[in-house]
Amino acid sequence: MQKNILYLSYDGITDPLGRSQILPYIIGLSKDKNLKFTIISFEKDENYGSQKKTIENILDNHQIKWIPLKYTKRPPILSTIWDLIKLNKEVNKLKKDSIYLIHCRSYITSLIALKFKEKYDIPFIFDMRGFYADERVDGKIWSKERFIYKHIYNYFKKKEEKFLQESNHVVSLTSAGKNEIESWNLPNQSPITVIPCCTDENLFRPDNIKDLKNNLNIQNDDFIISYVGSIGTWYMLDEMLDFFILLKAKNKNSKFLFITKDNPSIITGKSRKKGINENDLIIVPSSREMMPSYIAASNFSMFFILPVFSKKASSPTKMGEIMNLGIPIICNNGVGDVDEIMKQCMPELLIKNFTKEEYSRIIGLITNNYNIDQEKIINTSHQYYSLEKGVKKYKEIYNSILE
Repeated sequence: MQKNILYLSYDGITDPLGRSQILPYIIGLSKDKNLKFTIISFEKDENYGSQKKTIENILDNHQIKWIPLKYTKRPPILSTIWDLIKLNKEVNKLKKDSIYLIHCRSYITSLIALKFKEKYDIPFIFDMRGFYADERVDGKIWSKERFIYKHIYNYFKKKEEKFLQESNHVVSLTSAGKNEIESWNLPNQSPITVIPCCTDENLFRPDNIKDLKNNLNIQNDDFIISYVGSIGTWYMLDEMLDFFILLKAKNKNSKFLFITKDNPSIITGKSRKKGINENDLIIVPSSREMMPSYIAASNFSMFFILPVFSKKASSPTKMGEIMNLGIPIICNNGVGDVDEIMKQCMPELLIKNFTKEEYSRIIGLITNNYNIDQEKIINTSHQYYSLEKGVKKYKEIYNSILE
């Protein structure tokens, strides 16, 4: 008999994040013919229109039901409350006695699952994805100096404890996050499994790339540093540009490749203020399918992330994807399990602090015949970020609850 799994996500399936960090897992799990999935997700207009048909075809091919809801962005707070009302209504439409398990992505959807567990005794997984309330504060989205946000922060921290205790299983992206939670010594703590942001090895592999250097006007002697993904709250664009300025002074053929769907003016505006020639920047959007080819155009890739408390629980999606192609990464310490992973295959490229001296140390390495052990980088990626291993861990969690 098939067991119905309800998967709730406040992120959209049509978002780039949904394509890389939701769909691959559910598709992998749906291969078990004893499981039948229904996804309820919140979709953003800018992605839904162009991606809807593609996602519907993918889900239909795997017999996965999809209930897309419209994501409400404004006004703050009230928009989220309205989305919760919509989600509650949709879940209520489903037959309660036919739902065997609710899999919740992050905190917002867990509010609904907690209610349904208390009312109908339906088990749920708290797939936390990070310390939500602390991320909002660390990212300066919520200010605890303001009464309303201080109240909301305290509300979610109390709910966080309930999710950690009342869920049937907790999924943390990092061992650092798991260790932090366990240090709180909560009574009746639910079991925790670490599953990072995994990488689809079938897509991100060295033999699955096309040479796009001509399209990007990259010359044979150009030295390419790339950045992959959105530019926003956590990613330290100023510091990465400062690094590039020093690199350019050392190697005049250096170019900075940004693979992002964000507005290029975010990058060019800051670059202009720092005196960076726009001809030294390449800014290009990419579909998920073409991402490996764009990444492979770089000699090194980089990302600097704010090393704040909430980032203990963060697993950069881009890390496994880049490493799976054998591309070395320049990144900073103090974020999730990044330190541990870097120490396995390229410890010299880990930034200890954001100073010119530290940047110069790294630049000296990468411009002086740095020994790139691609096989070691790829093997480390397989060890930590294997999608197959991630799906297997989720399957073990499902079995532990359903059986």
